[in-house]
Amino acid sequence: MEIQENITEPQAGATPRRRSITSYVPSGIICLAVVFGLFYFIGVKMGVANMLNTIMHTAHDLLLNTVFYLMGICVVTGALGRLFVEFGVVSLIEKLLRPLMGPLFRLPGVAALGAVMTFLSDNPAIISLAQDKRFGSYFKKFQYISLTNFGTAFGMGLLVMVFMMGQGFFLAPLIGFVGAFFGCVVSTRIMQHFVIRNYPEYLHESAIVAEKTPGNPLGNPEQDLAPEKAPEKSLFIRILNSLLDGGRTGVDVGIAIIPGVLIISTLVMILTFGPSSSGAYTGAAYEGIEILPWLASKINFVFEWLFGFHDPHLVAFPITALGAVGAALSLVPNFIAQGWADGNAIAVFTAIGMCWSGYLSTHTAMLDSLGYRELTPKAILAHTIGGLFAALVAHGLYVLVTLFL
Repeated sequence: MEIQENITEPQAGATPRRRSITSYVPSGIICLAVVFGLFYFIGVKMGVANMLNTIMHTAHDLLLNTVFYLMGICVVTGALGRLFVEFGVVSLIEKLLRPLMGPLFRLPGVAALGAVMTFLSDNPAIISLAQDKRFGSYFKKFQYISLTNFGTAFGMGLLVMVFMMGQGFFLAPLIGFVGAFFGCVVSTRIMQHFVIRNYPEYLHESAIVAEKTPGNPLGNPEQDLAPEKAPEKSLFIRILNSLLDGGRTGVDVGIAIIPGVLIISTLVMILTFGPSSSGAYTGAAYEGIEILPWLASKINFVFEWLFGFHDPHLVAFPITALGAVGAALSLVPNFIAQGWADGNAIAVFTAIGMCWSGYLSTHTAMLDSLGYRELTPKAILAHTIGGLFAALVAHGLYVLVTLFL
């Protein structure tokens, strides 16, 4: 007798849709095989007890010593970012950057505002801005779609740079920022090429038509973007509100990165690091089976030539940054403690961390919210190329700069 189960609540007057439970078997078997295969492979190398203890101890140490540190940075940078918004610093920077938007990114000048906002916060800030009809009315459709790539390249930029500087590096993060900037140009331009090639009509179609309002009868977007007058407040209250509201936003960002850091970083560290200094597994934090360095060592000449990586362990950073840049940052202190990361590595990490900033986990949702989900593979491919180019530029610039210092 075939076993069946309801997967949706039946509506009034409708026949319930049923699916055989056997339809779940293939995916269920694959999931179980992958999960148990992974833990079996790790458990055989480390021992089951040591494996479980290492997972718990690593996650606990990451929570206490990395997540809370990152959250502290998020709170400070969030407060600073909101202060910049309140007192017009963001508007000033946006006006200074406007002349670069057309020649470099093929975007209207107001796109500079999106770059500043994502740099101060995170990738989704560009989508919140793009969904504003006043802002979106500046763009043709091919430009509007490419905002996903453009904004992602600067996501959490301030956090990444402050974190790297907190590790004792100052010049390298600045070089990495330049690399991320050029990576953004490449990613945005490639995405626009993909869109125009697949949808030639998007070259001339407006993304959003500005609405005509009593105060703006011609639908002029520039007029609509003018800030509304707010009630007058004292200087002290404005500063206090900016700092507290921005800090509260930083707490939200800090909490949001916890799953990525604890889950992704714990797995990556187990696959990156080796046993204890004695050569035995003790169940302590940050022990592992070194499978990623072993794989990277087979083609290490590629990473050394392209990025200047002198140790195969360093490849774990760009791999982790694909999913979450916060998780990737948690790897850096251990890399430095082990003596694997130098100034060149920090420059490359900053460039690729800023440019990618977890785009695999955000691009789908971002394009879906804009209404162009079918272009997600194109956006991911363009941004992969852009991130690699950012790392190449950062490595080349670091080599050139160190030659003259």
